[in-house]
Amino acid sequence: MQIQVIPVVGLPIIHPGDHLAEMICNTVAFEDGDILCLASSVYSKAHGHVRRLDEITPSENALRIAKKTHEDPRFVQAVLDDTTDVILEDPFILSETVTGHVGVRAGIDHSNVEDGMIIRLPPDPMGAADGVRREINRISGKDVRVIITDTCGRSFRRGQTGVAIGWSGMTAIRDFRGDHDLFGRTLEITEEAVIDEIAGFSNFMMGESNNGVPAVVFRNCGAWTGHDSLHFSKKEDIIRQALGRN
Repeated sequence: MQIQVIPVVGLPIIHPGDHLAEMICNTVAFEDGDILCLASSVYSKAHGHVRRLDEITPSENALRIAKKTHEDPRFVQAVLDDTTDVILEDPFILSETVTGHVGVRAGIDHSNVEDGMIIRLPPDPMGAADGVRREINRISGKDVRVIITDTCGRSFRRGQTGVAIGWSGMTAIRDFRGDHDLFGRTLEITEEAVIDEIAGFSNFMMGESNNGVPAVVFRNCGAWTGHDSLHFSKKEDIIRQALGRN
């Protein structure tokens, strides 16, 4: 299998109200089975999931945490507004969003956006991916799979990588359980987070500064079978249990 990776270049700075799917379809000639990875920040800007810091009033809790993290209390309040569970308060806020995604500062970002603005994660990333997929199909007539990506750090390892927060047209996990290895042994626990692997390489193509590549197309990725239980439940999550957050 030879996979072609196509960065989507030439898109302008995205603003609220822009029709992303149409702009991308005008740039890329999609084929059936393609996988489009789209940066969550770009999707959020187009759909107005942004906030102005000067319109946010920090709560006492935000003021308290901001003293620990040395961040703008208004920014901390924005993080808390999109958080369902604070796992760590310092040296940075590690929190869970309503979708089950766990990330630093609830994925709130203030890079690649105008001064005084912050970008939120899409409040419904699965719906976002499905909506983009349907729009691409309407415009191009092609059956394209879609992954909405975000950038996250990793426990025990330095550096950030791309992860999937929403997806449509495929399962999150490729499930090898019940299959056999090269020596005929039955696999019992092997589950591959394929969408995170694809999101990670898309992040390599997008870059983290001023590359101007908000989306990447993967061509000739085969299909797989599995399931969508990407996030551990609180009872399954041994890290959360060790932190006393179960």
